[in-house]
Amino acid sequence: MKKPLIGAFSALLLAGATALAGAVPASAATVATAPAKAAPAVTVNFAGTVALDDCSGSVVRMPNSVASDPALVLTNGHCLETGMPGPGEVITDQPSSRTFTLLSASGGRLTTLRANKVVYSTMTDTDVTLYQLTTTYSSIKSRYGISPLTISAAHPVAGAAIKVVSGYWKTVYSCNVDGFVYRLEEGDWTWKDSVRYTSTCNTIGGTSGSPVIDTSSGLVVAVNNTGNENGETCTVDNPCEVDQNGNVTVHQGTNYAEETYGIPACFAPGNQLDLTLSGCVLPRP
Repeated sequence: MKKPLIGAFSALLLAGATALAGAVPASAATVATAPAKAAPAVTVNFAGTVALDDCSGSVVRMPNSVASDPALVLTNGHCLETGMPGPGEVITDQPSSRTFTLLSASGGRLTTLRANKVVYSTMTDTDVTLYQLTTTYSSIKSRYGISPLTISAAHPVAGAAIKVVSGYWKTVYSCNVDGFVYRLEEGDWTWKDSVRYTSTCNTIGGTSGSPVIDTSSGLVVAVNNTGNENGETCTVDNPCEVDQNGNVTVHQGTNYAEETYGIPACFAPGNQLDLTLSGCVLPRP
């Protein structure tokens, strides 16, 4: 899991900090135009992203959200401040006062946002936490000029160009969707239909919860969450891939994300979570 946990990630964070020193700010780059017959790629920067104390995240909206709705922040289930949810555990409507640093397009600090509750959190089938903020999208836009990122309601596409935007490190990773994993197992947790990155998305500790943005649409298609660090099999920080026949494979150095297209179907108007809605397949408490 790409979260800087005490001890387990100390060496990783030191290596990551060294690698980042002196790097050209990724926020200054623009995405190149796609080949002929394809729509131009959108510019991806830090606008809409947030930094947590130990993870990354983003201010997000559903396709049917409106400006007056309470704003939501998306990050990983394993970034939950009260501890990682256990296998089979689903948390909803839990009070929270967690804070998030809202970033500008260039990665500068704009303000501190605050949650009033955990709307949804789990590490079962997926690895996601959604917070509700004490402010609305329209308020954030009028005060800071920042619009939320929109979660796509469509399954991501193999081969698609993507960017993983880490508010924690203020770094953008660029790669493609290499494919999809039937089951990704790590420690006691199992995730379904995970996204596998191509090799250039070499995410590190602190990138947990980063939005994965399809550069052809600008929509969030997944949330970054883990990678196999040491070549071990199915252990914490060393997820393994399991196919439909139960065959296990390990890809050291490969990183992964969890799809988010199933989230919008579980939200009614007003950004209200409703796990009983038709088409909602998120795990229930």
